[in-house]
Amino acid sequence: MRKNGLSWRALPELSALALILAGCASAAPVQETSQPDASLTAAAEPAITPSPSAEPAPAVQKKSDDIMILYTSDIHCGLTQGFGMEGLKQIRTTIENNGISTLLLDDGDAIQGEVIGTISKGEDVIEVMNQMNYDAAIPGNHEFDFGADWFLELAKKANYPYICCNLFRKGEQVFPSYLIKEVNGRKIGLVGAVTPRTLTSCSPENFKDESGEIIYDFCLDSTGERLFQAIQKAVDEARAEGAETVILMQHIGEEEELAPFNFQTVIENTTGIDIITDGHSHDTAQVTMNNKEGKPVVRTACGTKMQAIGYVKLAKDGTAASGLYTWNNEVSVPALLGITNEITPGLEKVNAELEETMGRVVAKTEVDLVVNDPNKYNDDGTPVKIIRGRETNLGDLCADAVRAGTKTDIALINAGGIRDQIREGDITYGDIISVMPFSNQVCISNLTGQQIIDALEWGVAKVPANTGAFLQVSGLSYEAHIYIPSSFTVDTEGHSAEVTGEYRVKNVKVGGEPIDPKKTYSVSGLDFVLKHHGSGFGMMGPEDVAIDEAGVDNQFLIDYINEDLHGVVGDRYRDPYGEGRITMIMEKPE
Repeated sequence: MRKNGLSWRALPELSALALILAGCASAAPVQETSQPDASLTAAAEPAITPSPSAEPAPAVQKKSDDIMILYTSDIHCGLTQGFGMEGLKQIRTTIENNGISTLLLDDGDAIQGEVIGTISKGEDVIEVMNQMNYDAAIPGNHEFDFGADWFLELAKKANYPYICCNLFRKGEQVFPSYLIKEVNGRKIGLVGAVTPRTLTSCSPENFKDESGEIIYDFCLDSTGERLFQAIQKAVDEARAEGAETVILMQHIGEEEELAPFNFQTVIENTTGIDIITDGHSHDTAQVTMNNKEGKPVVRTACGTKMQAIGYVKLAKDGTAASGLYTWNNEVSVPALLGITNEITPGLEKVNAELEETMGRVVAKTEVDLVVNDPNKYNDDGTPVKIIRGRETNLGDLCADAVRAGTKTDIALINAGGIRDQIREGDITYGDIISVMPFSNQVCISNLTGQQIIDALEWGVAKVPANTGAFLQVSGLSYEAHIYIPSSFTVDTEGHSAEVTGEYRVKNVKVGGEPIDPKKTYSVSGLDFVLKHHGSGFGMMGPEDVAIDEAGVDNQFLIDYINEDLHGVVGDRYRDPYGEGRITMIMEKPE
């Protein structure tokens, strides 16, 4: 269907076009998707009449008996991406101006993921969410990236309640398991839950007290029974308090390999839940499946970075339909359509503070920290990049930061994750972010000595050519005999397979001792390499990961310089070619 030059699909639900345009003459395509079970399709919405954005908001139309549940998940600091907070506010306002009551929920992983979260440790995100008047939120696993105690303090600054039935500190429940919201004279129960794997997906240090004891519990066990019991208890209590509809807000996701902690197992092992709004796996699946008693449960998810706004429409008779308002363009809705509203000043304030902070001096360096050779230049006068083919002091610094922050035996950082250098003098937040701009997750793997040797071998397989797979290291040293032809084979997907000839990598030492190929070592690095086979590393993968998503790479760098180095990068990193951890032998010894 074409209307005003726009391509969109009409649905019984509210048109996303009408919701966000508010009378604007042109826009990029907007899509809605809705996949409710046929038996759960709600009655049609009352018509919406857009009004020009320059005019006052229309008077509220006749009150509808329907209720629209809007929800976000896995925002990961993307406050101005996709629909953005301004676009979400526009949607909610327009729905309410058309006589439909709303609830606004968030399913976790809001405060971490980009510079704004790293610098403010999530506080700026909470401030913006406060302006949105969320009705309830749950923590995701990444809410604990800056420390569990810190998040509990941060949650006190939220003017919306956090709920979670399976989070305990020193045996005491941290947040209420559920709450009841009365809307249109109907009681809606909201129950919260976060993946028990939170305890292993973040650094263990985030959950310890001063004595080093882990004091947080997320109902982690091998069967999922503790989680199921916690959810069931909360659902039963909400029903006993009069809840007519129960919505489980969870940050658990759909991934089968995470069983027993996925939405399928939750539904199969519980009763009394009508709807699940879900996060964690960044999917957008709209699913209906039967619970333990054979009754249907609607499960809905809305992806990440506000590329979609999820909704569940509750009709007067209790039936429900879930769906998404989606936006697939790179330019955000507010930027493209010029949407401003009461959220705009808060976002502008946060962005202004971010710009100021990016220029703020946070440390000093007494040496140039390099990715380029300080003494060599190409024929065209451009510097020769060396970090992708040999050790540098910045490579050492980044690897040391990750190893110190994770307290592992070894750190391996792929050179492709280190993008810029820092000159002697003041170090700003912007400098730190430019070094590690992707906000990659750090994970911890248990690897054998042989896996480590193979990883080092793959890292030098293409040297002397530059390669992002080249590994900057901490906690070990090795020689790379580049005159030996690389004999690493690859599989059909381009991943490393096996070494068929002589190894280039020799004399590998961990902590000054020869590496034991059969011994298991703790290794930290970017999940791009250790978990996801990035840059072709096929000798390790998710099966080796012990701690998933221990934190963001640039945050480790910030913490290391300020805490371990006391704010000054000094003599230890003075040599631009590093400490001699990697010895490159280009020609065969005589």
